[in-house]
Amino acid sequence: MRVAMDVPPYQLSGVVYGALLNHQTAWLRLGDSVDQPPYNGAPRAPVLYMKPRNTLIGCGEAVPVPYGTAELEVGACLGLVVGRSACRLREESALEYLAGYLIVNDVSIPHQPYYRPSIRFKARDGFCPIGPRVVPRTAVADPDDLNIRVLIDGELKQQALTSQLLRPVRRLLADVTEFMTLAPGDILAVGVAAPAPLVRAGQRVCIEIEGLGRLENHFVQAAA
Repeated sequence: MRVAMDVPPYQLSGVVYGALLNHQTAWLRLGDSVDQPPYNGAPRAPVLYMKPRNTLIGCGEAVPVPYGTAELEVGACLGLVVGRSACRLREESALEYLAGYLIVNDVSIPHQPYYRPSIRFKARDGFCPIGPRVVPRTAVADPDDLNIRVLIDGELKQQALTSQLLRPVRRLLADVTEFMTLAPGDILAVGVAAPAPLVRAGQRVCIEIEGLGRLENHFVQAAA
């Protein structure tokens, strides 16, 4: 997994966190079930999960579709790359702690959305393409005003906006660092829109975020 990073800290840490249900469309999809088990009400803090190192691949690499799985979900989102140690940030200055931005594809096996995502659905090998490079923070005027497009085999399948995040980028950074420290090179994926496009083995996915380029990966059938 190679991702160019021309600004400090010059390399990624290999740690990727994701914010669950942070996009309006994902939240609305829950409907009245948010007040029923296992949720029992809306979360009061960001709901995070991890994409471990085995999931990370770069632009142009193949994503394995597990044997016995017909389709995977494409989770296109903006990734925040931490530039220096970030703890208890103030919302108004939170962006100063970023090195830049990249594209994240939070691939998963289709499953019911819930607060505690299953490792076996989200942490398979190759389930987190990132790239194509880290774009410096100063090159993006407003991370809360970006258009995200997902194309499968050249056909537009999804459009989303970072302006639809429930916790905008600055607030998300402040809320997350209230209870945990983000280290230089860590990535925080800000949230995936719903419904997620579905992809099969043999297809090619391209995710475009304006100003950040194109993250392209092909999906292949894994061996039994």
